[in-house]
Amino acid sequence: MLQCIFILSDSGEVMLEKQLIGHKVDRSICAWFWDQVISQGDSFKQQSVIASPTHYLFQIVREGITFLACTQLEMPPLMGIEFLCRVADVLSDYLEGLNEDVIKDNFVIVYELLDEMIDNGFPLTTEPNILREMIAPPNIVSKMLSVVTGNSSNMGVTLPGATASCVPWRTTDIKYANNEVYVDLVEEMDAIINRDGVLVKCEIYGEVQVNSHITGVPELTLSFANPSIMDDVSFHPCVRFRPWESHHILSFVPPDGLFKLMSYRVKKLKTTPIYVKPQITSDAGTCRINVMVGIRNDTGKMIDSITLQFQLPSCVLSADLTANHGAVTVFSNKVTSW
Repeated sequence: MLQCIFILSDSGEVMLEKQLIGHKVDRSICAWFWDQVISQGDSFKQQSVIASPTHYLFQIVREGITFLACTQLEMPPLMGIEFLCRVADVLSDYLEGLNEDVIKDNFVIVYELLDEMIDNGFPLTTEPNILREMIAPPNIVSKMLSVVTGNSSNMGVTLPGATASCVPWRTTDIKYANNEVYVDLVEEMDAIINRDGVLVKCEIYGEVQVNSHITGVPELTLSFANPSIMDDVSFHPCVRFRPWESHHILSFVPPDGLFKLMSYRVKKLKTTPIYVKPQITSDAGTCRINVMVGIRNDTGKMIDSITLQFQLPSCVLSADLTANHGAVTVFSNKVTSW
């Protein structure tokens, strides 16, 4: 059971405080937390669970904004961390981004969302589709009306349609003239290649993003060509676990609109879609690095719009980079983008 939630700026200012139970948590816990951040640096902010002298703390950081939850009772750490992630995702969706000014300008909506998302310290309603029916997202018209009428609340006067649905993340009265579903696979590859161009280690983190516009309450099925290579899978609540466990097939009733269906990792890859061949030569104190990057021959699978980024060592004072195709940019933090 969570007792309090704080939202802190990148300077440690408490922008929002939400007490969840009768026992109030003093703000001094935020001062202790920020003192630890200053003294220990980024290593402290990378800890998701922290034991303070008086409380257990859960934290996540999004776009420089720290979401901090406190409790004095034993509870599953993953529940606190996952709830903070849901809060950050919902606020980012509602406010179209996260930053200090946006949160301060829309603090009423933030409080209303927290009122609906958690009750007496326990997560309650975290599905964005239901929350959007209960609390209207901010817009220019609603802000003008609140100034004229003096009513700053965006809460609806009727129950959300999803309360009558068999699935809580989807309403029953959705209608479209054209039914369509878009599925995108977004993957990030992390690879280590030695100086001879031989692959040492490679790992992929991927997400399956779905944009659904279908009438009614549809049943969808999604299968993969080689699902056995996927590890550390994580699913949206709409996915039925039994078909995946038995046949590695995704069966689900999708939420309306864009959502992340699942995430996964692929480990121990034997090859990559691109090859990298570095060549290092040095003479009389000068060093020259030639890097050849190309696409492996794979019929029927064209790869385009490739962006290559690499970090220059801290000992490099200056660099003159050229490319026979495209443009090369060296940023102030010595990250090079090609």
